[in-house]
Amino acid sequence: RIINSIIMLTGVIMAYISASGTRFAAPTLALAVLAMTTAAAPPPVDVTVNISGMRNVKGQMMVCLTQNAKAFPDCSKDAGALKKLVPAADAERIVFKNVAAGTYAVAIVHDENTNNKMDLRIFIPREGFAFSRNPKIGVGPPKFRSASFAVGDADVAQSVKMKYIF
Repeated sequence: RIINSIIMLTGVIMAYISASGTRFAAPTLALAVLAMTTAAAPPPVDVTVNISGMRNVKGQMMVCLTQNAKAFPDCSKDAGALKKLVPAADAERIVFKNVAAGTYAVAIVHDENTNNKMDLRIFIPREGFAFSRNPKIGVGPPKFRSASFAVGDADVAQSVKMKYIF
């Protein structure tokens, strides 16, 4: 289909150039290339998150897929984030459907008591957590850049391992 479009477009350009002269050849070609590149946006794809290392199947998993570096990892600050609440017993594989191309990061909380938040003890998480690309955890959560990954024109899978401090 794309090849046929290119052939037809080339024929139209050649006819235009022969009718109007070569002084319009470069601008016409530039417009044709621009039209072809803007029409070929990648289709939405699936992002699959495979979770391992859960210490139990109590409660739920709060999973967030975001493009907003400023709202990572607290996706409550990102109205455009894709969020899922999944029973922990069913959370080994979570799929986000029809994700547009871009750069994303995943944040996960194992909400064992199903109160829809991460419980802390003196600023230290009492419940499990995980991030895409499994970045090293120091003081505080990782930066978006260390957890981010690209979504293009093919399905993407991220394997994450849960971490528990208490």
